[in-house]
Amino acid sequence: MKAVRSVEAESPLHRLATRPGADGRPFLAREEVAAGERLRADFTRGGLMPSVTQRWDPTVGGSGVARGAGDLSDAAIDCRTRVARALDAVGPELSGVLVDVCCFLKGTEAVEREHGWPARSAKLLLKAGLGCLARHYGLIHVASGSPAGLRGWSAPGAQPPRRG
Repeated sequence: MKAVRSVEAESPLHRLATRPGADGRPFLAREEVAAGERLRADFTRGGLMPSVTQRWDPTVGGSGVARGAGDLSDAAIDCRTRVARALDAVGPELSGVLVDVCCFLKGTEAVEREHGWPARSAKLLLKAGLGCLARHYGLIHVASGSPAGLRGWSAPGAQPPRRG
């Protein structure tokens, strides 16, 4: 249990969720943090973290043949599919910062340095990306459609355009 707490304390999402902003409220909403943690869990369970050391996993049948995607469990494949769908839903503009912060646990300052972005820009892109991700996961519901009776925008007293 203690190891889980130390990982949470090191998570950039956890820091942004617990640190109060100028208005006294946390920068990230509870749903945004939940979406980021869900992405990280699927990323980790899907085995998408790069390996930096030699793998000592036994090979299939002990033949020395390298293991491939065919050796992944169904659960790992499902996790990879969920990650791909989530990142597709967010789009290429925001998926990079989500992977960097949520999955690789990079701080926003490090992401800004790596990309040459201005200060605090990664924080704003992260918040936008987490909002899209939370909507994808169904954690945030957005009303759709238009208010009843609204047909278009025009200046007061203006005549509608003629058709045909």
